[in-house]
Amino acid sequence: MPRRTDTRQRMLDTAASLFRTKGYHATGLNQLVSAGGAPKGSVYFHFPGGKEQLATEALDAAARHLCERLREIFTGTASTAEAIDTVVETLGAELLASDFQRGCPLATVALEATDSEPIRHACAAGYLSWQEVVTDHLTGQGIDRERASSLAAVAIAGIEGGLLLARTQRDLEPLRTVGRHLRATLDKEFS
Repeated sequence: MPRRTDTRQRMLDTAASLFRTKGYHATGLNQLVSAGGAPKGSVYFHFPGGKEQLATEALDAAARHLCERLREIFTGTASTAEAIDTVVETLGAELLASDFQRGCPLATVALEATDSEPIRHACAAGYLSWQEVVTDHLTGQGIDRERASSLAAVAIAGIEGGLLLARTQRDLEPLRTVGRHLRATLDKEFS
């Protein structure tokens, strides 16, 4: 039996997973409670703002987790090109392992829950944090900050689009194609 003290974290983890695969509107409170193994009243006990607060916090946590992974990849590889390859392959392996259900941790919600300002803000902040990782890396490689930010936006948008195409086509090739083009684009910056 799960410890009482881990209920909040289990709910966040469950919410992040369900929102990532099913979206915000298709995920009900009963489903969140059931999948999280939590008592029914625990949603409002731990998240007085209800589903919107739970979603916002789950999206924040999921974005931070991926941000940490990106930072590890960009600091732990020999080159920007290698980092892009590693990011593409890491995200692709996760997508494949989930039978094309687990794409970007923010995208499914970001596309549908724009009527909620807290949720929109959580998604925007998450994407920006990922862009900052790439910007910081490129700046550290000698690229002007403004140019680095622009290239980072292209990289994040490209990978995001590649994940979406790979998920809908049930094929990693669109993501890998984006990776090859990003690598070529970034290689030109260093020549």
